[in-house]
Amino acid sequence: MSHVPDEIDLKILKILQKDGRLPNSELAQQVFLSPSQCLRRLRHLEKTGVIKSYAALLDSQAIGLGVQAFVYVTLEKNGQDAADAFAEAIQNWEEILECWAVTGEEDYLLRAIAPNLDEFSNFLLKKLLGLSMVGGVRSNILLRELKDSTIMPLKHLI
Repeated sequence: MSHVPDEIDLKILKILQKDGRLPNSELAQQVFLSPSQCLRRLRHLEKTGVIKSYAALLDSQAIGLGVQAFVYVTLEKNGQDAADAFAEAIQNWEEILECWAVTGEEDYLLRAIAPNLDEFSNFLLKKLLGLSMVGGVRSNILLRELKDSTIMPLKHLI
């Protein structure tokens, strides 16, 4: 990390993780700064990459995306060419929310989403297994959400 947040920065980050739409004037009040000082700190946190982006978090059930799954992918061949081809192939697939290169038996862990089991099955069988570099997949359908948080712990920075 190129910027080590101080105590005031940490307060700003904690507040914004809970409400990223909070107006600067209210944020400034909560951290006991003038609006201009607060905005300057905020812009610095953005510029240094501590704050990566802002987004609206949607409820998947409310928008008709009722099936989520973790999908483990094993490539047919190991090597940078296969890895690069896989990464390029999946970049614009809306069904994949996250993709991680992982240790263990599989090469990648995906978090995928679909409106229903038929659509998820089509995604797995036609799209993912249709890639020549994919040797196999294993999936776990998510049954119930016990915790969902986008709030990063910050106490280690104190």
